Amino acid sequence: MRPGELALDLYRGDTYQWRLILWQDESRTVPADLTGATAAAEIRDKPGGTLLATMICEVEQPQFINMTLPASEWDDWCKTRSAVWDLQITMPGDVVLTVLRGPVTITLDVTEPVPELVP
Repeated sequence: MRPGELALDLYRGDTYQWRLILWQDESRTVPADLTGATAAAEIRDKPGGTLLATMICEVEQPQFINMTLPASEWDDWCKTRSAVWDLQITMPGDVVLTVLRGPVTITLDVTEPVPELVP
């Protein structure tokens, strides 16, 4: 099965959260069974290339993946204008499925973050 396509259009330095719903069938009538599954997602400069960011992924029963790209993950790579990403699910028995993939487009921000105040 080919992974689905989801383009990420990101604004540098912002926090992003996605709630993904997985189905077993194309008509979206049978929820995926994610019992015992784990999820992982990364952004890289190209397939097999340099790791730019790791997203936080949490599996929520019965068929949800909650995925977060925290603002703290933005580093020197933020000057990159494009990248790629994917989401892999590892099922019991070490069965790995890539369920989503796509390009990442990054728009550079204007406002710098406000530094934390020191007491």
